[in-house]
Amino acid sequence: MQNQIVVSGIRSTGYLHLGNYFGAIQNYIKMQDAYNCYFFVADLHALTTHPEAAELRPNVYRVIAENIACGLEPEKVALYVQSDVPETNELYLLLNMLAYKGELEKTTSFKDKSRANPNNINAGLLTYPVLMAADIMLHRASFVPVGKDQEQHLEMTRNFAQRFNHRYGVDFFPEPMPFNFGEQLVKVPSLDNTGKMSKSENENATIYLTDSDEVILKKCKKAVTADTPTIANSEVHPAVENIFMLLDLVNTDGATAKFREDYANCSIRYGDLKGQLGEDIVKFVKPIRERALELLANEAMLQNIMKTGAEKARESAINTVNEVRKLMGIQYY
Repeated sequence: MQNQIVVSGIRSTGYLHLGNYFGAIQNYIKMQDAYNCYFFVADLHALTTHPEAAELRPNVYRVIAENIACGLEPEKVALYVQSDVPETNELYLLLNMLAYKGELEKTTSFKDKSRANPNNINAGLLTYPVLMAADIMLHRASFVPVGKDQEQHLEMTRNFAQRFNHRYGVDFFPEPMPFNFGEQLVKVPSLDNTGKMSKSENENATIYLTDSDEVILKKCKKAVTADTPTIANSEVHPAVENIFMLLDLVNTDGATAKFREDYANCSIRYGDLKGQLGEDIVKFVKPIRERALELLANEAMLQNIMKTGAEKARESAINTVNEVRKLMGIQYY
């Protein structure tokens, strides 16, 4: 499997949280030992929402540091920043010749973001799926770990690969498939029972990997539960089930089983449950936070990691773009 290629992008906005870890990063960690992996920080994608320049740079450094702190090893993967690989831009331009305005306007992400930001409907937002396709096709990836919200974009990437291969009579680009080791993707619930943890919403109900011990304990103490059941073996209330799920993810001594038993016999104490959850999340997050802060304090080390990652990525990218130029007839010497 080591010669099979996996590509995935990491947004350079917001702070990583438990949902990111259990929904994506823990799979990245497994993949780095089994596949040829390219993981990049998507700073070009971030430009579609016009972030402040002063914020973008520290965000990129933080995302790199947090991913390494979670267990990604730069020696095993190509961990790089999207804009450090200029071949991405060239392939993006060339693939735009195979993309059609009508299909781009129909994408869910474009329609949602256009409604949310009617004064910022820029061309980059419209062609976002083409840039995503370029990121993937640049390394001729076979697999892409994506969530449900990105499956439409991955389908478009397969369409672009098919069009290129058909247009130029070759079997050059693979048609990448979604990938998660065959496991059900984990959707980590928020602490307020309103959905999943998010980088930008429900900040007080999301556990960030940079949260202090005190903040984590405070957030868990305010987690939404329900009335104590009065009938034995009642169906578990969804809000309480969310807490049980979170505890299962971070607890190492089987505490969830005891609390489930207490719920079943109507003796559960929610204060104890939320206290246990807080303590276990603190134990889980603390080493990640401390390692990330250590990395962020050494900017030269992070820059070296980014440069080395970009060099690895460019080896693959240059080969792809050179071949694409030949196939399209625009390489003249």
